[in-house]
Amino acid sequence: MRKREAAALSILALCAAAPARAADIDAASRIDTVTLYPDAALVTRSADVDLPAGTSRLVFHALPGGIDPGSLRVSGEGDQKILLGAVDARKAPAPVSDSALEMQLKKLRVERDEAQVKIDALDGKQAMMKRFSHANPEKLGADGKALKPEDWPQVWEVIGVALEKIGLDLRAARAAVAEIDARIKALETARPTPSFAGPARDVAVEVEAPAAGKFRLVLNYRVPGARWTPAYDARLDSGGKDGKPHLELSRRALISQTTGEDWSNVSLVLAAFPATGGTEAPQVTPRIVDFVQPPVAFPVGAAPQAKAASTLAAAPAPAPMRAEDRPSRIEAGTWQSKFRAPGKVSLASDGTTKNIGLTMQQPEAALSWRISPALDPRAFLSAHFVNGEEAPLLPGQVSIFRDGALVGQSRLAFAAPGAALDLGFGADDRVSVVRAPVSRKENEPSLFGQTRTETREVGTVVRNLHDFPIHAVVTDQTPFSENSAIAIEILGQTTPPDEKSPEGKQGLLRWRFDLAPNAAKELRLAYRLKWPADREVVVE
Repeated sequence: MRKREAAALSILALCAAAPARAADIDAASRIDTVTLYPDAALVTRSADVDLPAGTSRLVFHALPGGIDPGSLRVSGEGDQKILLGAVDARKAPAPVSDSALEMQLKKLRVERDEAQVKIDALDGKQAMMKRFSHANPEKLGADGKALKPEDWPQVWEVIGVALEKIGLDLRAARAAVAEIDARIKALETARPTPSFAGPARDVAVEVEAPAAGKFRLVLNYRVPGARWTPAYDARLDSGGKDGKPHLELSRRALISQTTGEDWSNVSLVLAAFPATGGTEAPQVTPRIVDFVQPPVAFPVGAAPQAKAASTLAAAPAPAPMRAEDRPSRIEAGTWQSKFRAPGKVSLASDGTTKNIGLTMQQPEAALSWRISPALDPRAFLSAHFVNGEEAPLLPGQVSIFRDGALVGQSRLAFAAPGAALDLGFGADDRVSVVRAPVSRKENEPSLFGQTRTETREVGTVVRNLHDFPIHAVVTDQTPFSENSAIAIEILGQTTPPDEKSPEGKQGLLRWRFDLAPNAAKELRLAYRLKWPADREVVVE
């Protein structure tokens, strides 16, 4: 007996010496920061908790069900150094609501059931009275005898008073039910819509503290269902005769999310690169070129012999990869820059699109009137400028405003800091463009082996109807061929161009010139096309 008592005391002493495991602690967390990518969001939550000494389990309740478990990261700080253990992501149990609103709804529904019971009883009583009033007077007297006519008014009075009282009671009961229904509807309308469209998750974190104290735990996780796209406003004041052009380029972000949790007063950071994109350059595979094998003709009824597949067939081209822009932010770093939205941002998890302004620059703009007379007989105003921000301009839609009026939409290409780009600001009706053929000649060869020729000449007249000078850029086209048997010759009556094959595009000529107010300039383009008479040519 003494040995058993000693063993029991030893076990109790060991239990007292070992650190006690505390119960689960609910982490009342809030979202501090959201880093939004084009294809996902990285959410940062924080919770201030009082931890007891020893090992505890901190539980973040009702997080989105779409959390990527592999992205869960926990950090913390506090009065003392704490140790972080395993992180568990599990399906959250269905919430049981015991709020005051739900209690009111429950009470009202009980009252309505009681009021409905009273209405049903009064309906039955009224129906019985009506049946009684339809009885034959001959059977209403004593001992089933006929009721004397002089007593009929008294019976009618009794029945009438009874029916009137029942009717008033029914009216009051139905009014009470209607009032209860209205109160129930009002409370159901005021009931908050659940934030989570799907199942939620609870995230539990093992924490060991050497002593009791106050600590802050930070939880990071990635969720799908969130995106942002860049958008721009370009506003040009063309200036006119005595003024200089003024360009204002505003950078904006269109954000939306259906992650399963609302964002309320969060710091929003926008990253230009996808969160789930690749991080390595694609593998380049060799491409083999060979002559096209002509089809083999077989006699009618003869079966073709099997032929081994050519090993020189061109290897399939690599699948197109999604372009990744350089990381971007307002505070530009050595390797990347991101955009931090000003102030705090709130966004519900219902797909609502929010338009946020980010930056605005006012670069110096040089105006030109760009003309492609072979395709469109109009002059289009264009602004040439340099990206003066430390962050790149990302591809996105641009709303174009000219002299205060919305004239259309365009698309902005990627432009690194310091890169030059051109942006169109619509057609200008006060610059006239007229293009017309001057001559066209073709020869028909009479002998075998001769060449065929075709000569064309067109003229374009550009007239400035403004009261200030303009700078025009005209681009026209001639056919070109990569086949040496087809020759294209630019004839001497062609107005000498300033550029041949601009941007490396063969068959294009470009002229640049200034036009004074109400001045005009004519451009001539003439070429001769030669090819063997026994062949046909086609211009793609």
